[in-house]
Formats: sequence, structure tokens, C-alpha cells
Amino acid sequence: MATPDDVRRFALELPESTEQQHHGHPDFRVRKKIFATLWPDEGRAVVKLAVADQQALVQMQPDRFSLGGWAQQGWTNVDLVQIDTDSLHDVIVTAWRNVAPKTLVRKYDEPG
Repeated sequence: MATPDDVRRFALELPESTEQQHHGHPDFRVRKKIFATLWPDEGRAVVKLAVADQQALVQMQPDRFSLGGWAQQGWTNVDLVQIDTDSLHDVIVTAWRNVAPKTLVRKYDEPG
């Protein structure tokens, strides 16, 4: 089980990530582009994934991942009660990679 604090911690440990507000909910951005939002009262996060990754996760793990109104653009619901922290970390990093500039991703991937 993951918590809203886990979402916040994982998102903000990524390079140049900031927390702001989007329609009254915390969101996480890299260079002004949103890669995740948090709905703490609903126990869910929403992450930006490639549509192919999104479809695979929803099909393989429907208890953890589901689709909402912006699904065609890759936005994917994550049930925090159902997901473990390692998997949550992985999808948050993936979402960050999907919106971060490629130069920043390469820098993040450099050893050391």
C-alpha cells in the first residue's frame, strides 16, 4: 500500500520537479509540464504514461490502474491502496521521463 506522502516524496526527488495546484489538487511538474496529480481524499494519483504502457498496465493490473476522462492522452489512475511503493516509484519516474526534456532525462540517467 502506498500513501499520498509516497507520491509526493517520489515526485519531488526527481530533478527539477515542483509541486503546484491543478484544479484544486496537488500536481507535480517538471519545467512547467505536469507529470502527476494527487487526489489524496480519493486515495489515487494520476500519472502521464505512453498510451501503450497505459493499456498494458490497465490490462495486466486492473486493480492498480484504471482509465479516466483524459485516458487518450495517457493519463492513468493509480489506486494507492492497491499498489506497492516500488511499483508506484517506477510509474512516477516513468511519468516524469515522459514529460521531462530529453537532456534532463539523460542527465538523470548518467552514472554517479
